[in-house]
Amino acid sequence: MNTRFRLPLIALMGLALTVATPQAQQAKPAARTSTPINIPFEQYTLPNGLRVILSQDKATPTVAVNLWYHVGSKNEEAGRTGFAHLFEHVMFTGSGNIPYGTHDKLTNGVGGSNNGTTDNDRTLYYETVPANYLETAIWLEADRMGYLLDALDIAKLNAQRDIVKNERRQRVDNQPYGRVGEILSASMYPQGHPYSWSVIGSMEDLSAASEEDVKSFFRLYYAPNNAILTIVGDIDPARTKQWITKYFSGVERGKAITRPGIEPVNLSTEKRLVYEDKVPLPRLHVQWPTVGARHPDVFALSVLGSVLSSGRTARLTKALVYDKQAAASIGAFQSTSEDVGEFSLTVTPRAGSTLTSLEQEADAIIEKLKAEGPTTQELQLATASQELQFVSGLQSNLGKSNQLADGAGYQNNPAYYRTAYDARRAVTPGDVKRVAGKYLTKGRVVLSVVPEGKPELAAKPEASQKVGPADKLGSGGEVN
Repeated sequence: MNTRFRLPLIALMGLALTVATPQAQQAKPAARTSTPINIPFEQYTLPNGLRVILSQDKATPTVAVNLWYHVGSKNEEAGRTGFAHLFEHVMFTGSGNIPYGTHDKLTNGVGGSNNGTTDNDRTLYYETVPANYLETAIWLEADRMGYLLDALDIAKLNAQRDIVKNERRQRVDNQPYGRVGEILSASMYPQGHPYSWSVIGSMEDLSAASEEDVKSFFRLYYAPNNAILTIVGDIDPARTKQWITKYFSGVERGKAITRPGIEPVNLSTEKRLVYEDKVPLPRLHVQWPTVGARHPDVFALSVLGSVLSSGRTARLTKALVYDKQAAASIGAFQSTSEDVGEFSLTVTPRAGSTLTSLEQEADAIIEKLKAEGPTTQELQLATASQELQFVSGLQSNLGKSNQLADGAGYQNNPAYYRTAYDARRAVTPGDVKRVAGKYLTKGRVVLSVVPEGKPELAAKPEASQKVGPADKLGSGGEVN
């Protein structure tokens, strides 16, 4: 999702030129100074525990309402997975005072939009509407927080359960390479670890969930004391506060939540797997355990991914895609969750190349980077492209609301976007070399996805364990 702040046009042009012009690539980089980023906001908390963040921006007569719940798949239990994602669907089926379909009529029907997303750590729901519909949007969110269960019966639950199952079939079970994420997570983390299962949940768990199981999950996690309401756009703060009090103050505080204690994991050895899928081409996936959102190394790890694969001159891309033309595509990136992280490498070969040779060549390039570190020019290009991506993302009220809510939820600081922006700009070649050496070790998962009946196309097939669609895996790394 997009995020937004105002930056002078000359600064945006400077970032783009830094990425695009040969002169910029060859010139000695200028001293980096912090670019002023400012999303003005105020925050307060209602007596029932609801945190509120308001940010006025009159650039357009629109407003974004973002309700961020601190609940995701990691808050589920083994055997009871998929609940958070299920509620992403259930929350649009109507609530105590809002019949099914009314939510869309009062948002999309007036030129706005609404949606929701779920991941391992949080679930959010949002509306973007013309500013004169702000009160309506606030009421919509308050009603489904306070009165969703008044309108939820077993028929609605079963209907949404079937929709989620269909989504799983489309996105995971019958999607080429669709099970990669599940296999990697189950192989990376110990059995029962909160990050070892997928956000969408398993068919068995979705089928086994009772009405009371689901309702109990809602009562605990979708309460005001586990939520952050962020409103950004053309608002009158005083009037907005009145509406928030009017609609949310009557929603009762939920029970205290005990959050799972989660530590990063360590893989002491390499784990090699091969999965036969209905795919036209083999694909190599390599994943290393790293660190979560509160660890300072996430910024250097993110830059490391750009140095390796972002852009035509990035090390892996240049060598394997353009120079040798051995790979059709390649990507390296840091994925950061609240408590854990993974650094991933994905390679798709061209005809005539093997996963074994591509793995060896990629490993050699990574080892060289670990020994030498990136050049100053490489670092400049990597950080500049990330700056441009960050700035480009901060272009909407909804995007700004996401930044403020994520900062408040994960870091207890809505203004954390400034810290993250400056920290990424401050990454040095030595930082990138250090994290490459620290995290890209022999302790990793190497997964080859190959066409059905062709396990010999895996990287080092003789050393790879076959994984089937019904395999539970769950024998991942050790908790540090």
